[in-house]
Amino acid sequence: MKTVVVCSGGLDSVALAHRIAAENELAGLVSFDYGQRHRKELGFAALCAERLGAPHQIVDIGDIGRSLSGSALTDDVAVPDGHYAEETMRSTVVPNRNAIMLAITFGIASARGLDAVATAVHGGDHFIYPDCRPGFINAFQKMQDHALDGYSEITLLAPYVHQPKSAIVLDGARHGTPFALTWSCYKGGERHCGRCGTCVERREAFHLAGVPDETDYADPDFWRAAIDARSA
Repeated sequence: MKTVVVCSGGLDSVALAHRIAAENELAGLVSFDYGQRHRKELGFAALCAERLGAPHQIVDIGDIGRSLSGSALTDDVAVPDGHYAEETMRSTVVPNRNAIMLAITFGIASARGLDAVATAVHGGDHFIYPDCRPGFINAFQKMQDHALDGYSEITLLAPYVHQPKSAIVLDGARHGTPFALTWSCYKGGERHCGRCGTCVERREAFHLAGVPDETDYADPDFWRAAIDARSA
């Protein structure tokens, strides 16, 4: 099955790219520059493509991103610290982000005669991001079936949609993913901050998976306090 992976350069999508390369025919990676403050992640997507010997395309949707205002990922809004599942993390929502990216990638896949599009949405995203939930994935597949009816048959692969991030760490380890060559931090600094929701989630996932975390965090111990605060 010739498959293109939507790859941000983050842990989840890079692990997925390694899985697809092992199980299917990896036809390429597609990344998106939507004006995210952590756009350095795109460099890690490029490294992944080079490592796997796959074509890599970065689609510039900056004009679209600037229209989706109000998110801490694209605007001058502070990225909150704390556990990923806290209500404050809603400020990191970019409206319709996955719907837009997947629609473009399906068009690319159709134009190239590919069989599938793979996305790394996972169970830990469900609380914050509606376009990462199983209902969205199922509905998007049905929509694309209609949109490409009589022209292409493309399957949306979302193997992690019901799984926690710790399962992605385990899966990535099985497929030889070099986790140190992935980027998660939403603040986009020189190092992973260790404090934002996605850093806390990343740190916790390695802990739960029992896999060594080689990530360089500015604050490597904050995640424990964030989890304790969430549980209190």
